[in-house]
Amino acid sequence: MSKPRYWYLDPFDKSGRFHVEFDDIPALAARGAGATMLSSASSVVIQIVSTMVLARLLSPVDFGLVTMVTTFSLLFMNFGLNGFTEAVMQADEFDRQLASNLFWLNVALGLVITVAFAASGILLARFYHDSRIFGVTVAMSGTILITSLSVQHLALLKRAMRFSTVSAVDVASRIGSVIFAIILGWAGLGYWALVAAALAQPAISAVSGWVFCRWLPGLPKSKEGTGPLIRFAVHTYGRFTINYLARNMDNFLVGWRYGAVSLGFYKKAYDLFALTATQSTGPLTNVAVSALTKFKGQREAYERHLLTAMGVMAFAAMGLTALLTVIGTDLIRVLLGPGWETAGRIFTYFGPGIGAIVLYHMHGWIHLSIGRADRWFRWGLIELAVTAVLLTAALPWGPVGVGAAWTISFWVLMIPSFAYAIAPLKFGLGPVLSILWKYVVAALVAGLGSKGILHAFHYIATASGLMGAFSRILLNIVVVGVLYVGVVVLLHGSLAPLRQVLRVLTKMKPQRRVLPEITEHSATA
Repeated sequence: MSKPRYWYLDPFDKSGRFHVEFDDIPALAARGAGATMLSSASSVVIQIVSTMVLARLLSPVDFGLVTMVTTFSLLFMNFGLNGFTEAVMQADEFDRQLASNLFWLNVALGLVITVAFAASGILLARFYHDSRIFGVTVAMSGTILITSLSVQHLALLKRAMRFSTVSAVDVASRIGSVIFAIILGWAGLGYWALVAAALAQPAISAVSGWVFCRWLPGLPKSKEGTGPLIRFAVHTYGRFTINYLARNMDNFLVGWRYGAVSLGFYKKAYDLFALTATQSTGPLTNVAVSALTKFKGQREAYERHLLTAMGVMAFAAMGLTALLTVIGTDLIRVLLGPGWETAGRIFTYFGPGIGAIVLYHMHGWIHLSIGRADRWFRWGLIELAVTAVLLTAALPWGPVGVGAAWTISFWVLMIPSFAYAIAPLKFGLGPVLSILWKYVVAALVAGLGSKGILHAFHYIATASGLMGAFSRILLNIVVVGVLYVGVVVLLHGSLAPLRQVLRVLTKMKPQRRVLPEITEHSATA
């Protein structure tokens, strides 16, 4: 007799097969996207609150010291999390033994990397000429092993499209880590407050993953299909590594050339940039890949769903670009308080790249959903080369120059990345360009137009202090919003893009429902 499952996942039937059925994949994907976006919005709020508090409890040098270590530790912490997760989600067939093999491989490699990274602390301390780096490195190495313990459990939840659960785990772990940081920062522990938070987040996530996914790994055994999954994971993690090196080269260069204080200012500006740009695309990648994979053998359906997603993402991303480019300096003044003005100036050069990075990340959805992690890896080599050249060339202009180089790199790479990604699909670049250009133009008009309108309100444009910053932010939100939506409607000649966004938002609305019954005769997903 079948047993319904409500709040937890029992992923395998008696024969060991992964056995969750999907009735309406687009609807599940939309609700998953809704849960993920809600989680991302919550993460943004959590990050903003923690930034406002910690920026007043800690100094730029505290953030700089920890960033010098996390520049490297985050790469290794994501081993398996980026690689085995995607392998589990896109596999045509999956069972208990494959999950066990991947689990133990992930944990074993995580242990080795943890020990090796802890030992490298002395080298990092010598490189940065700061003895404090050694202790931070040893402590942060623990995040690598802790993260490896929950990779398979969270991946199984994502394969089952339990994105509401995964999102809840993510939010809970972030809240817990922030509480640790604030308490210890208030106690005067300085940069150790940030280290404690970094350890707390994967620990909470690991415990939650085991609670919500009721699966215990068995002993590793030889199993057909393990090799291809490992190769897929290696290509995916290889791509992540290349992307990570490109994305963190700036921290390395600024810290090496200008020291911990300058890196602290730069990091806070970058955090606002990354917070708005990657908090949406990062989590949504799991939803998009899980959904698009189901259509990879149906060319027309795949193209239709992909282009719909691009349209909605372009609408949101380019609107965000226009708004944050205009209000970024005032926003940092409000969030971080006095003494962080340098971060505001740096962010001005990040702003125009926000929409580009959001859209650029979507090319990975295509590679992963059609099972071509090898092509994604090769494109990563091109991305790394272009980014390295631009960041190195901009270094003499300081953190401001590096921020501008980031923006340029995403605009340079965006269109070629889509051309390369969709080549195996054979439906051409034309449909993609026809969607994107209108939103880019609308963002440009809204951003420039708001500048002109703000000057008409001279007393607001020149007002000082927090009240002046608040006034400019509120005025620009209204002006940019009206101009952007107006130009989008004008260029499309109809309200179609607004209706499309509304339809997607409506589908994202959570629904009360009993989860599908799980039986040993359920079709393999």
